[in-house]
Amino acid sequence: MMTRSLLAGGAAAAVLLTATVAADAATGIPRYKAPKIFGTTFQADPKHDFTKRIHSRHDGILRGRIIGVYGGFAEYEPIKWKRDTHTEGYFVGPPEGDVRAYSSPIAKNVVYLSAFGCGRSTSGMTVNRATGLGNKRCSRAVLLKRVKNEGRPSLITVHKSKIVRVQEIYTP
Repeated sequence: MMTRSLLAGGAAAAVLLTATVAADAATGIPRYKAPKIFGTTFQADPKHDFTKRIHSRHDGILRGRIIGVYGGFAEYEPIKWKRDTHTEGYFVGPPEGDVRAYSSPIAKNVVYLSAFGCGRSTSGMTVNRATGLGNKRCSRAVLLKRVKNEGRPSLITVHKSKIVRVQEIYTP
């Protein structure tokens, strides 16, 4: 009986993995190397010139937070994990006056993976317990509504200067 359960679970995982890989292949988005989810330094973008007007980050995945949405464009900043003496820690953005920010259009077919579900109530967790990343796919409309109100920590994937994926990082 236990063997049958393990086989069924393995088959379900294989189908899910195959579907995910097929979906990524269909969109033409390469698999970028993800940063440490709870990294304690800001990610560098050595090719980016912050002295020029605000513009898109280079292709890849940024641990960041969307801080505003303006006419289909999202303004976002890098974040890092700051350890705390009373709690495990929290995410912080660049200090006041720091110019590390980006702006990119949000793709029409953006993949938004929420850590709190898609409904009005955000009381239920929808996360991968192994990684702490959101796994509930929600619509672009939900993403736009949420980032206007919250600016949750996320892994933001940029491809061809557009935001194509936003995966929330669960923080209590």
